[in-house]
Amino acid sequence: MPISFIETLSPQATTLHQEAELGILSTPASLPPKFFYDNLGSRLFEAITYLPEYYLTATEEIIFNQFGAEIQAHIGAKPLLIDLGAGNCQKAARFFSLLKPNLYVAIDFSIAYLRTILSHLQSQYPTIPMMGIGMDFSQQLRLPPEVPQTPRTFFYPGSSLGNFLPTEALQLLKQIRQESLGGGLLLGIDLFKSASILEPAYNDPLLVTAAFNLNILRNVNQLLGSNFEVAKFKHHIEINAELMRVELYLEALEATTVQWQGKERYFKKGERIHTENSHKYSLNSIQKLLTAAGFDKMKVWTDPQQYYAVIYAT
Repeated sequence: MPISFIETLSPQATTLHQEAELGILSTPASLPPKFFYDNLGSRLFEAITYLPEYYLTATEEIIFNQFGAEIQAHIGAKPLLIDLGAGNCQKAARFFSLLKPNLYVAIDFSIAYLRTILSHLQSQYPTIPMMGIGMDFSQQLRLPPEVPQTPRTFFYPGSSLGNFLPTEALQLLKQIRQESLGGGLLLGIDLFKSASILEPAYNDPLLVTAAFNLNILRNVNQLLGSNFEVAKFKHHIEINAELMRVELYLEALEATTVQWQGKERYFKKGERIHTENSHKYSLNSIQKLLTAAGFDKMKVWTDPQQYYAVIYAT
């Protein structure tokens, strides 16, 4: 059956341009993580999830496999399944045989990537109606009218909520609660742990995460027409135990000036561009956040080491 695609990013092109420009000109410089996810960035992140050091994906999959029947029982049969930050859609696809969704809606920043992925996915699951939406839900989550006005089950795995500051995460969760129309949220969230585990997960020896981080400069070059030279920056992380997060940066290896459309930004050697925060939670703190967002019922599943949690909230 045909797949419908809806692009909601085009009217925001100027806003995205301004957002990238403002971030580069700020002191310290920063770029939001949504700029990671062009076509190449999406594929690089997919590669990261296969790294043994990146425990998040494997641990989440263990929980899904062990408790899949319980999760299905809480969600119910044939939901309208909305996959936030869908990427390669494989996490949601693992639930297709259990949930048998009456509609699968994949939302991602890169609709070009979704077109390729959903075409392949539809051939594997020809009886499941599918829809792809290009959306920057970091700004606002409002589903287009083409999505049926029935209770919706949101799927937000991979601890992607951790990319948001706590205040931003609360705002997003409130919007999910409103847009669910009486449905629920299946959420994957990483729990805070020692630096010895976090460090290799975000700074792997194969440098796949480094390539993913550096690719944001190529994406910004395409957006702004700027002349970032990737070879003049390196991947750097900091583990901020006080704020319970991993911070990603790009650090200038030498003094360099970046120019675009009559503007420029000078970076001295060692100066950094902040590209991502990955906030971690305790079981208590994530449940408090969900309660503050309006969810009043929660079922929590964890792995034996409590590295990671999967929560179904309604």
